[in-house]
Amino acid sequence: LTITDPDESDTLIKERPHIVCSGRVHPGETNGSWMMEGFLDQLCNDTPEMKQLRKQYVFKIIPMLNPDGVIMGNHRTGICGNDLNR
Repeated sequence: LTITDPDESDTLIKERPHIVCSGRVHPGETNGSWMMEGFLDQLCNDTPEMKQLRKQYVFKIIPMLNPDGVIMGNHRTGICGNDLNR
C-alpha cells in the first residue's frame, strides 16, 4: 500500500524520502492490527499536518506482514513454522 500526495510528477514523488511501516509480524500480537488501523486512519486524515506529511514523504505500508501465520493461528511463526524475525 502506498500513501502520498499525488499532486506532483512521478519523478518528484520518487525523490521524496520513503517511510516503510509493517504490522502483524507475529500473528499472536493482535494489537498490531489495531495500531496499524489507527495509523492508517490518521495518515489518511485531511488535517493540515497529515496533508503536509503526505507532501513530504512516500509511505509504503505492509498492514499484515505474516498473513499465513495469522490464518494458521500461529503465535510467532509463519505457515512453515519459521519466526520471521530470526
